[in-house]
Amino acid sequence: MMKYFTSRPKESQLAAWASKQSQRLSARSALEGKYMELKQKFAKSEVPVPTFWGGFRVKIDSMEFWQGGEHRLHDRFIYQSQQDGQWNIERLSP
Repeated sequence: MMKYFTSRPKESQLAAWASKQSQRLSARSALEGKYMELKQKFAKSEVPVPTFWGGFRVKIDSMEFWQGGEHRLHDRFIYQSQQDGQWNIERLSP
């Protein structure tokens, strides 16, 4: 996780510190004020990885998109990852 955090732009690192993700926010100005405070604090130094910061890496081999259609004539597509990094896309019957 640390490697990913440090690879992000400094502005994104600061935003990670400023945001209490998914918590209610009284006003956007509160978030922007905290961001500006942190921008000054870390202006001449690296932004440390927050102790509360984390995530998951999801590696997808295949996924299907389904869009409901009238009279059960849905659109379905399957995306399958190829070894060369490209995606093979095929239409499926509903």
